[in-house]
Amino acid sequence: MSADASVPLVETGWFPISVRIEGARVLLVGGGEVAINKGRLLLDHGARIEIVADRLIPGVQEWVETGKALHVGGRVDEAMLERIMPGCRLVYAATDDRAVNRVVAAMADRMGIPVCAVDDPEPSTFITPAQVRRGMVRVSIATAGGAPVLARRLRQEIEAWLPEGTGQLAEYMQSRRPTVSARWPETQDRKRVWEDFLDGPGADSARAGDVAAADRYLQSLLDGYGRTGEVWLVGAGPGDPDLLTLKALHYMQNADVVLYDNLLPAVLLGRVRRDAELIFVGKKRDRHTLPQAEINAEMVRHARAGQRVLRLKGGDPFIFGRGGEEIESLLEAGIRFRVVPGITAASGCAAYAGIPLTHRECAQACLFVTGHAKADGVLDLPWKDMADRRQTVVIYMGISSLQRAMDGLCEHGLPRDWPAAIVERGTQPGQRVLIGTVETLPRLAQDAGVASPALVIVGKVVEHRVVSPQDGE
Repeated sequence: MSADASVPLVETGWFPISVRIEGARVLLVGGGEVAINKGRLLLDHGARIEIVADRLIPGVQEWVETGKALHVGGRVDEAMLERIMPGCRLVYAATDDRAVNRVVAAMADRMGIPVCAVDDPEPSTFITPAQVRRGMVRVSIATAGGAPVLARRLRQEIEAWLPEGTGQLAEYMQSRRPTVSARWPETQDRKRVWEDFLDGPGADSARAGDVAAADRYLQSLLDGYGRTGEVWLVGAGPGDPDLLTLKALHYMQNADVVLYDNLLPAVLLGRVRRDAELIFVGKKRDRHTLPQAEINAEMVRHARAGQRVLRLKGGDPFIFGRGGEEIESLLEAGIRFRVVPGITAASGCAAYAGIPLTHRECAQACLFVTGHAKADGVLDLPWKDMADRRQTVVIYMGISSLQRAMDGLCEHGLPRDWPAAIVERGTQPGQRVLIGTVETLPRLAQDAGVASPALVIVGKVVEHRVVSPQDGE
């Protein structure tokens, strides 16, 4: 479906902030159904609402009668608005007439007062996000005013997920900040204490209102805290950020420094804690940013400095990710480490391409190999095992040596019309799947300009590929 040319796309340059409005004057232009929803939010946050409207529906009229709001004007009049607007912290143009709302918005903008024309982002200088409230905790969801129904749906999902005691937890942490700051004045140290608190039983106690138990756990952290570093080897999966494991996301949000590889898409790095130091150590063919020994040394150096080091890898750290080499270096250096597996490329890319890796009728095994040639250009692979027709062969990093790999399979017994496929940028936007045979696949890849990241799948399972209707192939 193409975009409606008559509907301008909403700009994305909206900067989310929180504004203190308790006790502040807020002008609400409108007294009907459009206005009442915004008015409820404003009253809930302690604003002093002043209303301009020639008609008030019963709910709004009740606010005026009970002193919750002031009715300061009737029909919208520019002279009257010029008199009333100065000194207002915010203005809401919330009548059911878009033309009137735009007049109000233009006048507020000229005066330098933030204004929201409800359901009309173009003349607005701010928009009101959907909100989830848990005491002092506010979660806001905004779509730049372009998809309010989506924002409301996301709010419902977050409402169901966010524990009711989150507000109590926030209040507890606020009340204990002076204690923690006095004991550990360095910002990074305080972050570590609070992150350990949130990961432990103290957070559950605070949510439940058991302050004594929360205090005992916090005190144990303060008494026993020492800034020791560790390394987390985390698999980020094949590319789609929705395939990250919950544990991977947890470590990404808690790392002090991140060493990441070349094949990680930018959207994955966007899930990393914003103030973490990012260090690119990825390897591209024929160009190593850092040799493996230096990557190992970099992990050790940061960990010994007391930092939590995230070694973020595409796929799984232990499947062609050199994770084994890296933990050996950490063991030798006496550095604590944890390993978080990820969805490996073979599994993720094959699934998104609709190709089963095993099948009862034709593939009772699956073999993973790497297509990296040795320094002398020799492709040293277990050819005899790979040529077994009862299995699927998945070749990682095999585009540069694709012709040699396909020739080798033929030389060791596979027929030239044996099914084969390439999945380029698997699980990511722009994924491409090329279907051919061991004879035709190299030419198909060359003609299509296939580039890494790409995965090669060889076996009868390619013939069992299923494409769902929504994939559009």
